[in-house]
Amino acid sequence: MNEPPVTIIMRSFNEAWALKDTLPALRKQNYTNWKLIVIDSGSRDGSQELIQRFCPDHFIEIPSGTYIPGRVLNMGMTLADTELCFFLNADATPQHTEWLRELVLSLTKPRVAATFGRQVPRPDCLAPFALDYERCFGSNRSSRKWDHFFSMVSSGIRRSIWKERRFREDLTYAEDDDYTRWCRARGYTITYAENSVVMHSHNYTPAQVYARALGDAKAISQAQWTDHRSPGWLRSVLLRWSCDIARDFMYCAAHSRLNEWPHAAQIRWHQRRGDFDGHFEGAKLARNTMPHQRIAAFGSSFYQE
Repeated sequence: MNEPPVTIIMRSFNEAWALKDTLPALRKQNYTNWKLIVIDSGSRDGSQELIQRFCPDHFIEIPSGTYIPGRVLNMGMTLADTELCFFLNADATPQHTEWLRELVLSLTKPRVAATFGRQVPRPDCLAPFALDYERCFGSNRSSRKWDHFFSMVSSGIRRSIWKERRFREDLTYAEDDDYTRWCRARGYTITYAENSVVMHSHNYTPAQVYARALGDAKAISQAQWTDHRSPGWLRSVLLRWSCDIARDFMYCAAHSRLNEWPHAAQIRWHQRRGDFDGHFEGAKLARNTMPHQRIAAFGSSFYQE
């Protein structure tokens, strides 16, 4: 079978625990015509040694604390010399030998600018996060009904289209959401490669959940802003939180995990608060810098209803 050359771009930071599985999984791919670029953010847990023994085509270390998603993605794309480029987080482990081939097949369809693969949670994933992955990537995923959804964790883009408009480097979150919205606005298609599967999940603390929800909502609001009246606190936080915990209860009951429901309620509260606060912070920032741009649907796509 003719295999066009492709590039895999990996971002890593202190993820040796996952790299010991992720790197061998790359070696086992039945799609073999690929190069590897790794950009590491100053790991000190043995990650760099594992990566260097793997002999990537390019290994770049950036100083710890200087990571900006769009800048690192653009750095990887600049180093790449193939039309088809794929992203894989160091802690996202391919689950079969077809991971890369399925992404390639999805990205080479006509008018496709970007594709993303399925993510399944790790065995220790807590209930609220496991439900989020099911809603985003499961066989009956809710994300297909959302205004927009994309994940860069395991994904691919075309270099020729990226050259038209690179990832924004002034956003610290949601750079992938912003880029793929732009692609859609230009008439390109975003596809979901359901049969390309990686294992990937995080058990965030409540503080981390709030920070992530705030960052995503702030970035989306900043990037897509217009002077639009948003729903108030009662509807945006309290009502949506009530819907969240009802859905979590049904999930926990169905999976014999009701002991995790109080923790899930706490996680959802921080998600909704962060989403609400981030929306207004982003809008406030955008009023001074991009007064004529359009706003995305209220809230970050990862936590939509």
